[in-house]
Amino acid sequence: MWETVLSSLWSGLPALLTQFVAAAAIYGAGIAVYVRLTPFHELPLIRKGNTAAAITLAGALIGLAIPIAATLSGSLSVPDILVWGAVSTLLQALAFGAANLMLRGLPAAVERGDVAAAIVGAAVQIGVGILNAGAMSS
Repeated sequence: MWETVLSSLWSGLPALLTQFVAAAAIYGAGIAVYVRLTPFHELPLIRKGNTAAAITLAGALIGLAIPIAATLSGSLSVPDILVWGAVSTLLQALAFGAANLMLRGLPAAVERGDVAAAIVGAAVQIGVGILNAGAMSS
């Protein structure tokens, strides 16, 4: 029994690691792009204790991870993961833009620590991530 389990592990591990690294790379790149596209700088704000900035960044982190995970479940190759991960990143940037339109002045609200605005912004990010994942899985 253990021989079968170990054989399965050794045969599947390279593919798992390759896909995980590709997903982690596109996730890291997506977050880097997101942080650069937003008109405020989340990390310095977070270091200063700005909870609103932490909430919006957390929403982006979760919102981007969900569709990348969905991509992994249906991907055929590393390029497939990278392409759909890039699409996810674009959609998350658009989600931030939509949240900004919905809540006029969202960047300024986050900078001043408005938690209520940040929660709605994060919810938009997570919601778009869920919708994106659902669309990718069909």
